[in-house]
Amino acid sequence: MLVRYCAPTLAGIKTGSMFSCSFADKDSLRTYIRKLNRSLCGKGIRAVPLKFQNGRALIYLYRPAYLTRDIKRDGAKRILHERGYGTECADKCVSLLRRRMYEKGEFPHEVGLFLGYPPEDVQGFISNKAVNYKYCGLWKVYGDVESAKQTFLRYKLCTDFYCTMLRNGNSLDRLTING
Repeated sequence: MLVRYCAPTLAGIKTGSMFSCSFADKDSLRTYIRKLNRSLCGKGIRAVPLKFQNGRALIYLYRPAYLTRDIKRDGAKRILHERGYGTECADKCVSLLRRRMYEKGEFPHEVGLFLGYPPEDVQGFISNKAVNYKYCGLWKVYGDVESAKQTFLRYKLCTDFYCTMLRNGNSLDRLTING
């Protein structure tokens, strides 16, 4: 599941990924995430459960150094400041995102910034209330369609390659790029 939904993040070509998984016991899942973090922290990756609801958990796998870079970009910084985030500390931003996931009961629209989406597309999504987009792929594109299509293809090729490598017996550790 981790490779299927997070390969571009594991490969170091994407800031973050999210996936939902079922769980029988919240404590067991937290133990697994701690173990996963111990194995991935040396590669510059962290996993955080964002929300637990109805036997499902939303997990955010990300590269803190990449998120720190991304949230300091002008467009991202403006969007985050408008929503009450500080952009000095990526960990604090993730904590606030997590809190908002519980408070709002839906995805806060700024979530795209945590996944490495272009700020112009995140702003377009917010301003246009998810309509009037130019193209729809892994996210709704309001800016540079050709660049987004190239990114979507890169992510797909990466995911396909990683899934093949995993099926061929490669370990998660071997598939994860240092970053």
